[in-house]
Amino acid sequence: MKRRRVLLLVHELLVPPQGAEELPDDEYDLIKTEHHVLVDLQTLGHEVRVVGISDSLAPLRVALQEFRPHIVFNLLEEFADQRIHSHAVVSYLELMRVPYTGCNPRGLALAQDKAISKKILSYHRIPTPRFQVMPRGRKPRRRRGLEFPLIVKSLLADASEGLSEASVVHSDDKLLSRVEFIHRTLGDALVEQYIPGRELYCGVMGYRRVEALPVWEMRMTALRAGAPNIATRRIKWDLEYQKRVGLEISRAREIDPALEARVQQVSKRVFSLLNMTGWGRMDFRVTADGQLYVLEANPNGDIAYGEEFASSAEAAGYTYPALLQRVINIGLRAAGK
Repeated sequence: MKRRRVLLLVHELLVPPQGAEELPDDEYDLIKTEHHVLVDLQTLGHEVRVVGISDSLAPLRVALQEFRPHIVFNLLEEFADQRIHSHAVVSYLELMRVPYTGCNPRGLALAQDKAISKKILSYHRIPTPRFQVMPRGRKPRRRRGLEFPLIVKSLLADASEGLSEASVVHSDDKLLSRVEFIHRTLGDALVEQYIPGRELYCGVMGYRRVEALPVWEMRMTALRAGAPNIATRRIKWDLEYQKRVGLEISRAREIDPALEARVQQVSKRVFSLLNMTGWGRMDFRVTADGQLYVLEANPNGDIAYGEEFASSAEAAGYTYPALLQRVINIGLRAAGK
């Protein structure tokens, strides 16, 4: 393995401090991905420099000029406080002809707009829940054929933002109230058919030739009766709440091998149709009668050690350092290096 100069690109608030391991759990959890990647890239023998940016490319430009990295390891999830702008940073790296890890700007733009990605999947006859965009500034009106129950999400923000039990609605009054909440706090709303059933995840990585990892599942063993099985913001960030609902995210149990193979096949197809590269995670619902629906595609998903993508890769035979090296190799290959 060749030693490389790797520039680790993160948000300026997520630059791992010295002694990060000694931080309280709730503080460390915020920067654990960045810290895990930094430490294990160094373990691999690479020369690593960290640069944090927020709403200016100037620190990145300086780091590229001074450090002259062989590749940028991209962990940036937003730019100028907007997730949808993150593709512009990757476009800048392409203009500078600097190799990078993760998804290309075209794939980021397509996958991060949930409506566009769902239209592409529907065109190619890949099952996805029926949906309707309700733009901010217009009176919400449910389209004929869009039947309850429905789930109300932000169109462009991360899927967990603005998501709570109240996001699943069963009446027009509740729908109107929730859409107005999303308009007020996040922007345009995506309203889609709520699909009860198991929530499955499948990691994919590669460039042109892609690999689907073992299928993972989210379960909440102590969720109160009648509560929707959805990955709310509290589920994602509130450690105490995770314990209270019995959150388990692990390899899918008692899954028919044919269903797992189908999930993996569809995941690779979605990865290709949305022009994704690098690594990503596909989210699915499967109903009691075996109907499979793609909920969304997540480019550059959480790659922290112990989270579902890295754990799934470990089940496929990758140690964590080997996974990071594979991600680097994919980025170099995409750049023709």
